[in-house]
Amino acid sequence: MIYDKLINKETKLAVIGLGYVGLPIALEFAKKISVIGFDINEKRVDMMRNNIDPSKELESKDFEGTDIHFTAKLEDLKDATFFIVAVPTPIDESNLPDLSPLLGASKTVAQVLKKGDYVVYESTVYPGCTEEDCIPVLEEISGLTFIDDFKVGYSPERINPGDKVHTLQTIVKVAAGCDDESLDQIAKTYELVVDAGVHRAASIKVAEAAKIIENTQRDVNIALINELSIIFNRVGINTYDVLEAAGTKWNFLNFKPGLVGGHCIGVDPYYLTHKAKKTGYHAKVINSGRYVNDSMGFYIGKQTVKKILGQGTNIMDARVLIMGATFKEDVSDIRNSRVIDVIKELESFSVNVEVVDPHASSEELQHEYGFGLVKEPTGKYDAIIVAVNHAEYVTLTEGYFKSFLPEGKGILTDIKGVFKDKIKDIEYWSL
Repeated sequence: MIYDKLINKETKLAVIGLGYVGLPIALEFAKKISVIGFDINEKRVDMMRNNIDPSKELESKDFEGTDIHFTAKLEDLKDATFFIVAVPTPIDESNLPDLSPLLGASKTVAQVLKKGDYVVYESTVYPGCTEEDCIPVLEEISGLTFIDDFKVGYSPERINPGDKVHTLQTIVKVAAGCDDESLDQIAKTYELVVDAGVHRAASIKVAEAAKIIENTQRDVNIALINELSIIFNRVGINTYDVLEAAGTKWNFLNFKPGLVGGHCIGVDPYYLTHKAKKTGYHAKVINSGRYVNDSMGFYIGKQTVKKILGQGTNIMDARVLIMGATFKEDVSDIRNSRVIDVIKELESFSVNVEVVDPHASSEELQHEYGFGLVKEPTGKYDAIIVAVNHAEYVTLTEGYFKSFLPEGKGILTDIKGVFKDKIKDIEYWSL
C-alpha cells in the first residue's frame, strides 16, 4: 500500500505549488516522510531552499528538521508516487473560473505519472471539477487509465492566512477518494500531519462542495451585514452598536461588515454560481451577496467624499490617507484586495490618495494595481481611512489621527469599527 511505502520512505510525496497552502503542507509532511516541493517559480524555490517563505507566513525554524527537496525541475518529480496539487484557482476579469493554474499543474503531474500513483487535489473548485476537468488531462497526457492505473482524491485546503491558532494540524481535514481503497490510503496519509483528524467524505464531489460552501456561506452572511450597515447609516445609527445589542441573543450569528476580498471568500462563490449556471440554475442569493460585497469599496469611497464635501472642502484639493492595502489584517497578501475599489472611487473624484501599509510590498502593489506606498504619512489629510486593522494600527490613539488632520476638521473613516469608542473630537464614520 502507498501509505506504508511513504512512512517507510520507500517512495516520496510531492506537493505541486508552494504558496500559502502548499508550503505548510509540504513542510509538515517532510517531518514524517520524504517530500519533493515543486513550484514553477525558480525565484521562490531558491528562497525556500534558504529557509525563507515567500508568502511570509512561516519562520525559518519551520524549515528545520525536514526531509524535503525544493525544485522547479519536472525531472525531479519522477521520484514521487503521491502527488498533492495545491495551486491557486482564481477568477478572470469576468468573474469566471480560471482553471489554467490547475490544468497546468495537472499536465505537469501527468508527465511523470506512473502505474500505482496517487493524485490528490487541494485547490478550491466547483463540484465535479476534479473528475470532469482534471482527470481527463491526467489520462490523456500520461496514457494511463483512471482507477485501473492511478487513483485520484480530493482534500480541500482550510488554511487561514495569518491565523496562528487554526493551522493545518488543528483543523479537521476533509478527504475523499475515487474508491474505498484510495479513501483509506489518502485519509491515513493526511492523518500523519493533521492532529484534529480526517473526515472521510462520501465522494470527491461532496468534498468539493463542502469546501466551496464554507466560503460561500460566510460571503452571504457578510453581505447581509454589509447591506444592513448601509441601511443603518441612512437611519443614523452605528452598525456595531446594533450588532453588540443583537449579539446578546444566544443564537445570533456574529458577522461584521467590511471589505470582502482575498483568494477565498471573494472568489469561491463565483465557482459555485458558474457551476449552477451550467446546470441551468441562476443562483440568486449567492449572486446578490457577491454584488453587495463587491460594491462596498465604492460605497466607502463615496461616503468619505460626501463627508469631505460636508466640511466645505473643495474635493479637487482633497488629500486622503488610506491605512492598509492587503486583503486582510496582519498578512502581506494583496491578491484580490478590495481596498483598490476605495482608491478608485476616491480618484474618480480627483482626490489625491496616499497609501501606507506595514506588511504590503510597494513594488507588488505597483505591478498589480498601478499604485505604490508612501513610507510614512506626509503632511495633513482631509480624511484618513483605516482600511485594514493591522496590529500596528489598532493601538493608535485619537491624538495620532488628529496630528495628520487639519485643526478642527477632517474625517476618520474606520471600516472595521476598531476605534468606535476611542474617538471623541474627530468626525468619525464606520460601516
